[in-house]
Amino acid sequence: MLPLLLRFVVGPLVRVLYRPRIEGLANIPAEGPVLLASNHRAALDTGVITFTTPRQVRFLGKAEYFTGKGLKGRFIAKSLDALGYVPVERGNAQAGLAALEAGRKVLEAGGVFAIYPEGTRSLDGRLHRGHTGVAALALSTGAKVVPVALSGTEGIQPGGAKIPRLAKIKVVFGEPLDFSRYEGQDSSPAIRRSVTDEIMYMILELSGQEYVDRYHKRPDEGAA
Repeated sequence: MLPLLLRFVVGPLVRVLYRPRIEGLANIPAEGPVLLASNHRAALDTGVITFTTPRQVRFLGKAEYFTGKGLKGRFIAKSLDALGYVPVERGNAQAGLAALEAGRKVLEAGGVFAIYPEGTRSLDGRLHRGHTGVAALALSTGAKVVPVALSGTEGIQPGGAKIPRLAKIKVVFGEPLDFSRYEGQDSSPAIRRSVTDEIMYMILELSGQEYVDRYHKRPDEGAA
């Protein structure tokens, strides 16, 4: 019931309020595994992708968000599940592998999985070097990769505002990328880097952002 409420009631309401400009929806394959690789501008990017994509999209979510107690905890867990979040443990040495495994299961089941190759949202508005997990998923599952460019979402909650504001949002879905030419080479670090860079270049072309060839780190993670 909750997934239907979010998709057919909340989703249309959000689209009416924000009137996002959406381009390239036809580029999302109607069936089969699809990996959405997006830039990351704001905390609400996941919601924007969820409500502008015709197929249900799955994302990674912190496992602790699903373990709350009482009515509030259960409601939050069900809401996150309805929004497409997949619980995964973080903060340990196996977190990266667990995240890739969660994405792989979604794709191997023929679903749509979304990932932010930068690893964290950009605080300076620029597009940063992508981590190779996106390539690992594409190569190991054979999923088509659809590059996604978001713009304007950083204006929804500027400065961490508690109440979302109206902002002009644009979502562009690029043409799907097929990396089947690298079949059987998913364990090669050089191939993973090449595929990741190709994906990031397409996101750059769609978003028009300035590119920085280094990983983005938040202030509390030290200098980049």
